Amino acid sequence: MPTVLNTLILGSGPAGYTAAIYAARANLAPVLLAGHQPGGQLTITSDVENYPGFPQGVMGPEMMEKFKEQAERFGTVVHHNVGTAVDLSKRPFTVTCDDGQVFRTASLIISTGASALYLGLQNEKALQGRGVSACATCDGFFFKNKVVYVVGGGDSACEESNFLTKYASKVYLVVRRTALRASKIMQKRALENPKIKVLWEQNVTDVFDVAAGKVNGVELTHTTTGVKQRVPCDGLFLAIGHQPNTALFKGVLNMDEKGYIQTVPGKAATNIPGVFASGDCQDSYYRQAVTAAGSGCMAAIEVERWLEAQHDA
Repeated sequence: MPTVLNTLILGSGPAGYTAAIYAARANLAPVLLAGHQPGGQLTITSDVENYPGFPQGVMGPEMMEKFKEQAERFGTVVHHNVGTAVDLSKRPFTVTCDDGQVFRTASLIISTGASALYLGLQNEKALQGRGVSACATCDGFFFKNKVVYVVGGGDSACEESNFLTKYASKVYLVVRRTALRASKIMQKRALENPKIKVLWEQNVTDVFDVAAGKVNGVELTHTTTGVKQRVPCDGLFLAIGHQPNTALFKGVLNMDEKGYIQTVPGKAATNIPGVFASGDCQDSYYRQAVTAAGSGCMAAIEVERWLEAQHDA
């Protein structure tokens, strides 16, 4: 491995692997750090049916394994460790990993993604992909004529509830307060939709049933009285927000108030020349595998051209 890499990619979701494929085909010999969750959020998604080229659908983990194989086929070196510290104050940039290994690189592509916020329930993780989801756009199709519960009171919760009515027979929106935080127009759409029923002053405090291997009910707890009730359902959707995995770059790269990395409009470049961002770590709007992959392609092409410009200079 060279002393200084042409490019180092942090993250192994659709954005990171696509960046690796394009960078490798450009003979940049990229190195990719797979991170805490190799494959990203798709590894906890069961069936992916909305990614072009898979007419019969594909399992999320299988899809990410194919991305990895394709990146490695062209020469990408994948390391299964995690970047824990960066120095972007001078070039070459340095990234230190959890195992003490230090990488020096002429350019950096950040594809660390974002993590959906969950309730922290004991059964929640075990039932991810088995009825528990944080993406209605990804998984709503699987709940045709089913009863689902959505947790949240903001725009995302209202939007996801409305989207789910295309498939579900009934959508219950669980709101812990006495009012929605969503914009007026989103509130209006949710409150006027006959297939949506809002449950005020309620929290989901458990989800069942791990033994059955799928969601078949949730426990609701009233926020003021503490009264609990178990209700049957087929799915639980969390719409309480996402957290971009960008803490490593706080105070170093320009970010918005939620921590998403800000890039040059229409590009992957950040405020530091030679540092690029792609995927969900810089996209709070679309959050889809196909858009993440597209932005990974953008980042790799920009890296190639940026490196050429440095060489010419």
